[in-house]
Amino acid sequence: MISATGAPDLFVTASLAGRIERAEATVIEAGATAAMPRVGRDRVFVRQLAGGIAAFTESGSPFNKIAGVGFAGIPEESALGDIEREFVRRGADVQIEVSTLADPAVARFLTRRGYELVNFENVLGVALTAETAGGTSDEALRILPVERKDDRAWLDTVITGFQHPDTFDGPASHESFSRDDLERVFTDTLAAPSFERYLAWRGDAVAGGASLRVFDGIAQLCGAATLPAHRRRGVQTALLRHRLATAARRGCDLAVVTTQPASKSQQNVQRFGFTLLYARAILVKAKPPGSVTADVT
Repeated sequence: MISATGAPDLFVTASLAGRIERAEATVIEAGATAAMPRVGRDRVFVRQLAGGIAAFTESGSPFNKIAGVGFAGIPEESALGDIEREFVRRGADVQIEVSTLADPAVARFLTRRGYELVNFENVLGVALTAETAGGTSDEALRILPVERKDDRAWLDTVITGFQHPDTFDGPASHESFSRDDLERVFTDTLAAPSFERYLAWRGDAVAGGASLRVFDGIAQLCGAATLPAHRRRGVQTALLRHRLATAARRGCDLAVVTTQPASKSQQNVQRFGFTLLYARAILVKAKPPGSVTADVT
């Protein structure tokens, strides 16, 4: 079967999933590192764990999690215990994401330690080819890279878009973030060189924004949002095409995106040729009752 990008559908193996999960772990690492100048280097922690990354920046950050485990053996109990204590010191639950193609022994190990399944997220992908690099254009829409003068417009666009999600017939997210939380996170990543940002313009109006990150030949599509007044006008498709073409020209062979199951975002990328590669199980170990946030220094 051929996708809308002209590439054959993907067959995902454990090796490919491990490559994608390593890329995902580096996103967590990059986001936490970008927060250090504002939060304080001594308050942010980033640790390696069984081929993955554990990070914590500050309360309310989506980078507070463990990602990428399951493809390099079971985590050492002492190492995971140290990380869990760091989360407890900060008054936070511990969240771990585990691919359905990871070693099942990892999930069994985590459940024995008190982790509970709270949700899933889907990882979709599409192969990139020389044809993808050509891209396509929509005369009604312009996709431009974000310059320094456009930082505020990009922030306002993606945050407003995230704060007004489309309704869909699927499970609700297990977490939500305030506008202040999102603004801090996205502001931090503006200084991170690994994240590239784009704005979609309809005429003289900003309609949407998105990000691209390239790692190990994988194009990670993230931070995509359309302002409510501009939805159903092809904005997300235009942002998607532009980023795929950019990634293909740089030699990427794969593009991936993470979505809520059955969400509009998943529907949009599947219409464009993305296929479901695997799911991630979201497991959480709740902080002990009565734990108090410490003054972490």
